[in-house]
Amino acid sequence: MRLFTLILLVFATCSESKQASRAVPEAFTGLNYQKASYGVQGMVTAANPHAVNAGVKMIEMGGNAVDAAVAIQLVLTLVEPQSSGIGGGAFMLWYDTQTGSITSYDGRETAPLNATPELFLDESGKPARWIDAVIGGRSVGTPGVLKMLWFAHQQHGKLPWKKLFSPAIKLAQNGFVVSPRLAKLVAMKFNPGIAMLPAAKRYFFPNGKALQEGQTLKNVEFAETLKRISEQGVEAFYQGETAANIVDAVQNAAIAPGVLSLNDLKSYQPKQRDVGCLDYLAETGKYKICSMGPPSSGGYTVLQLLKILEPYELTKHPIDSIETVHMYTQAAKLAFADRDKYLADSDFVEVPSLRQYIEPNYINSRRTIISKTNDLGKAIAGNVITNTQAQNVSVEQPNTSHISIVDKQGNAVSMTTSIEMGFGSAVMVDGFLLNNQLTDFSLVPSKNGKLIANRVQAGKRPRSSMTPVMVFKDDELFAVLGSPGGSRIINYVGYALIGLLDYGMDMKQVADMPRISNRNGATGLEKNTSLEKLKPQLERLGHKVRMTDMTSGIHGVLKTDKGWQGAADPRREGTAVGL
Repeated sequence: MRLFTLILLVFATCSESKQASRAVPEAFTGLNYQKASYGVQGMVTAANPHAVNAGVKMIEMGGNAVDAAVAIQLVLTLVEPQSSGIGGGAFMLWYDTQTGSITSYDGRETAPLNATPELFLDESGKPARWIDAVIGGRSVGTPGVLKMLWFAHQQHGKLPWKKLFSPAIKLAQNGFVVSPRLAKLVAMKFNPGIAMLPAAKRYFFPNGKALQEGQTLKNVEFAETLKRISEQGVEAFYQGETAANIVDAVQNAAIAPGVLSLNDLKSYQPKQRDVGCLDYLAETGKYKICSMGPPSSGGYTVLQLLKILEPYELTKHPIDSIETVHMYTQAAKLAFADRDKYLADSDFVEVPSLRQYIEPNYINSRRTIISKTNDLGKAIAGNVITNTQAQNVSVEQPNTSHISIVDKQGNAVSMTTSIEMGFGSAVMVDGFLLNNQLTDFSLVPSKNGKLIANRVQAGKRPRSSMTPVMVFKDDELFAVLGSPGGSRIINYVGYALIGLLDYGMDMKQVADMPRISNRNGATGLEKNTSLEKLKPQLERLGHKVRMTDMTSGIHGVLKTDKGWQGAADPRREGTAVGL
């Protein structure tokens, strides 16, 4: 009996030790916490309840994940104008459960055909201040998200195009309640352009006063725009009245007029790109992780980061331990160094293939740079391919949105969508805002006499960090996720994947846990979280540490024993609704 009791005690002690190493970190101390949502047949999660409800309605009416994505994007344009909209661009992964295939759609904006590498340089050849580059017509790229969604719907949609517009049209006509986040960003003039350019100022500052939380806001002009596009098809946007209005607004902007033309809109085409996938071995199983290739830098960078970390036994320590955080940031530095040198629009410059990016000998050479006891400092790009390009000089802002959907048939969509800076260029036309995505290019075309891969070129797509992801286990869909957050998206998604796959956390825990970030510079730790205790320890290892807000927005779906689990990041205003 004593022996049996002793065995039980040893087993319990081992279990507790194992549990301690897998301990879930204390959640972010935000205010928007919700219980995890479960759906037997599917799940929809996005950054606003109105948008989620529109997506659910499409599926309940017999539509699929693509139909839901269209309806969600249209509603987000209205209720979350600071983050995404039909005036911007997106990347989308589509999983077809019948064929088992994944398709990636590139709806990224393009530089106008009249744009030159000197677009953001002044007469003396110096780059404009970043905020001056953002506001006005000069920063507007050809919007791509609507054409991309039309393209995907033509291939896979189930419901009539017109029906997908109904929720957004009704909401624009009848009005919606201004959310706390929207009201806060307007009041603080997060993008000063919305108080400077006439159309945006009238909308966001009616009667000279900033929109108030709880106020009912109508957008009849946007409703009329949506009606035209729903009835006439996507060409009503790219060639019709709206196209003419977009070009007029850009070329005659009160601040920094741009060069976007009718020909740019008419000639815009979305693209299907190769999907980048990585076989990833974690303690909890073997997975296939898939994401976007260039012009997104997100997929390649996350996959390389994970490949660098793969052999390290991270789960010997909690995910928010000094050991795991240090190793994660070192791998992130190396991955960002390669990203900044090599990744751009592959239609214009030579970029490495994913195979080259994660080639075992190359990855091993990168691992040798990492020390477990010292920060490596500023990482230098490795020799993935031979070229003479300089490091990129650009800034990505965190105001983006992510949508994750699994429909009743098991099809899925992972879509990250953006107008770049909060409220984009602040150029507003026909009830919606236009992007400032051209500032995702390097503001200077060369550095130290070397051309930068991500320089402005006519018709080129600016590099992005948007990282829509799908994960498969035993050849079945396991998880769908992504996040907003500018270039920190890469860190948010990579850390989330380690939580899901290595540490066995669920999607709710991943959405709630504190965030870390390193973009080959300082190590960012999220304020007011359990990570604060790591600051002195990391500094002793040589890290430069910054305590900062982390505006992530992980929206994800996970396959569990209870069905599909959905979660929305508490730092934003999203929800998850099961089917």
